[in-house]
Amino acid sequence: MRMSSRFAPGSMPDELYFLCMLHNLGATTPERSLSLEEISRWTVIEPAKAEENLRKLIENNHVQSNSVSGTQKYFITVNGIRKVLSMYS
Repeated sequence: MRMSSRFAPGSMPDELYFLCMLHNLGATTPERSLSLEEISRWTVIEPAKAEENLRKLIENNHVQSNSVSGTQKYFITVNGIRKVLSMYS
């Protein structure tokens, strides 16, 4: 199933498209958080670009990070989930 064209790259800011991808990956709780390396691999986005998107999303309180065994991991906050779901309605 394809996302509608309104969710295609270039039709919205990169960080919001990236937020939708994190949501689709299921990174929605601290227990399901993903490392930068995992996010980069699953989204096929260069680590530097993924890190830039994560920084913007953290600033907007859409993503939060936590440290697990010394590794930074990222997950979508409740506000981030609301943002994603509002784009579908």
